[in-house]
Amino acid sequence: MNSKLQLQRISEIASDVRQGLSASPKWLSPKLLYDAAGSELFEQITRLPEYYPTETERGILRAHADDMLAVAGAPSVLMELGAGSANKTTLLLQAALRHHADVRFYPIDVSASALQEAEMRLGRELPNVRVLPLEMDYTNGIDGLRRIRDHKLVLYIGSSIGNFEPMEAALLLRRLRRALNPGDHLLLGTDMRKREDILIPAYDDPAGVTARFNLNLLARINRELDGEFDLDQFAHRVVWNRKDSRIEMHLESLRSQTVAINALDIELKFAKGERIHTENSYKFTPAMLAALWANSGFTHRQTWTDARNWFTVHLLRA
Repeated sequence: MNSKLQLQRISEIASDVRQGLSASPKWLSPKLLYDAAGSELFEQITRLPEYYPTETERGILRAHADDMLAVAGAPSVLMELGAGSANKTTLLLQAALRHHADVRFYPIDVSASALQEAEMRLGRELPNVRVLPLEMDYTNGIDGLRRIRDHKLVLYIGSSIGNFEPMEAALLLRRLRRALNPGDHLLLGTDMRKREDILIPAYDDPAGVTARFNLNLLARINRELDGEFDLDQFAHRVVWNRKDSRIEMHLESLRSQTVAINALDIELKFAKGERIHTENSYKFTPAMLAALWANSGFTHRQTWTDARNWFTVHLLRA
């Protein structure tokens, strides 16, 4: 990353951290979880036996990728929002290659390290796919997608849409719809509501990987903004908010303490038990999905699911 882009990124992080930790109650944007260390920890999470979403969605894609590409009109251009290392995407790219000799893939992510890993791996495994990484926050860069004129399929899998409040999710989809050409398609993954005893371990695994992922957010502030968080004095907490149908992740202060963030020239006071809200993961019901489609600007084409109806993948037409 060049120095100008690095300074811009630090400035964006500083703004997000100042805004969230000055609020009451305190919060931090979930996009801050995905620096290089956080992206690697998330990849570890996806391999945990308790974390069902990744393997369940992978099974759906493995079974139906050819059908998904066919219903979408067999596009030769695929784009992925929040691509990470794009492991599951390989199944869809392989299906695209069965229709076209050459395929272009634009992975979009805030993590340069994840994009680099995706580019290197896909270069080895699928040499006929041209990988064109875009390092950016897709929530701010969607409008630029319209510059790619070819018929395309945009992937928004992994139930990342569940990280947004319902109204924000609908607004994001509407912005995406305006950025696409008529006939383009969106493939959207959504995690469905299920029992609490399945949900909680997926976000609070016995091995503590998700706890390290969450606490890395404070470590990142220490690294990049000269913060003085003592990670041993904060704990990972997970809550199932039944009323709002969402898993919540928090970081809880284990004692009364004051923490300096020197690059922001601020000191933050934490009471014992005070929490920083770091992420939501909404678990959808059919009624919630119907409301999302109604407000998205897209036309729903088809839905695929697994045998337990734990996860759903939807094809939407612009």
